[in-house]
Amino acid sequence: MTGWTVLGSLSAPIGEIPTPGRDSVAAVSPTPVNQDMATAAPTPAHQDAPTPVYLDAATAVPLHPVARQALLAALDDGWADPARLYTQARRARQLLDAAREATAETLGVRADEVSFTPSGTTAAHAAVLGGLAGRRRAGATLVHSAIEHSAVLHAAERHVAGGGTAHAVAVDRLGRLDLTVWAEAVRTPGVALAALIAASHEVGTVQPVAAAAELCAGSGVPLYVDAAQVVGRTAVPQGWSVLTASAHKWGGPPGVGLLVVRKGTRWESPWPADERESGRTPGVLNLPAVVAAAASLRAAAADAATQAARLTPLVDRIRARVAAEVPDVEVVGHPTDRLPHLVTFSCLYVDGEVLLHALDRRGFAVSSGSSCTSSTLRPSHVLEAMGVLSHGNVRVSLHRETTEADVERFLAELPGIVAGLRAEAGVVGL
Repeated sequence: MTGWTVLGSLSAPIGEIPTPGRDSVAAVSPTPVNQDMATAAPTPAHQDAPTPVYLDAATAVPLHPVARQALLAALDDGWADPARLYTQARRARQLLDAAREATAETLGVRADEVSFTPSGTTAAHAAVLGGLAGRRRAGATLVHSAIEHSAVLHAAERHVAGGGTAHAVAVDRLGRLDLTVWAEAVRTPGVALAALIAASHEVGTVQPVAAAAELCAGSGVPLYVDAAQVVGRTAVPQGWSVLTASAHKWGGPPGVGLLVVRKGTRWESPWPADERESGRTPGVLNLPAVVAAAASLRAAAADAATQAARLTPLVDRIRARVAAEVPDVEVVGHPTDRLPHLVTFSCLYVDGEVLLHALDRRGFAVSSGSSCTSSTLRPSHVLEAMGVLSHGNVRVSLHRETTEADVERFLAELPGIVAGLRAEAGVVGL
């Protein structure tokens, strides 16, 4: 498969896109496989190791087969600089244009509103700082929910350090935005930008973006929406002026973010001047990864309704069984207005990091607290804002490869793992 085939796959019906075969993988393998090593029997330790079950899709989804195929194929024609005029560059430009058109079509926006960035974090920083810079004459206040992603909060900190102000709007115990407080905040004179996450990356609660956007519009305030957890999974909410997403959240490769700025929105790049991506983000793009991100987004979006229908009952099962079978546990997040693939719960008398290691030893890959701040050993700012239990927190997030057997095995082993850790800590008789 060549880069030219990728051009067709970006506009072809999803069902007509073939999955990569062994030849395409072997063609890019730098080292021949040692047959003796390939057929060697596993060591006893490997024989005893539990089968891995990956349940952290909210952090990163396993690479989609369509992404792998597109990535390998685009390496043939996507290595040149698409800004140049020679033949190889024109081929690369055609790939970039096709990727942008496909992404725009999937999101329901104009192609010239879409820019690719080196990551979702970079896109979030650009959305916040660029939105504030573009409306500096209107004021210097950023309004945001208290449960935004850490990338948005870090951008807010930078804004405050530079002399601006930021106002965090509270949420309730289910993680839902307080629209009354939001309305008052965006009406305040001097507000330059409002930011609202589409759905919580930690507890899965879907936010009332449409209602919040209407309140912003009534006050003439543009709304930035972090849509990282919804793009490729559920319908993208309406009413926003700036939107961001991240490819590895829907099964694309890491290192590709989306920044979408609606026409007519006052936005100014916070980075030094660069002619690439309409001046919105500096540097040379990883074009093969961008092509893979666009192709996998089309595939994920086309399959989103089917996956939501399959995963929602599994999440319902986890919510019900954990609450019933693990003593002193709190399942957090909205019970119905939530993402179809994500559930979070907290276990009293258990350290979250210790619980994660115990689950990992049994083959389960899950997250605890804020996946982007867990290294600080601080409680999750999202759970703190909700006023819910943050001790022994576990976030389980499913994906297209998750099976019912995976979920059943997790539910069968979790109560014993929690009980064992509590017993080690001297907590018994619950």
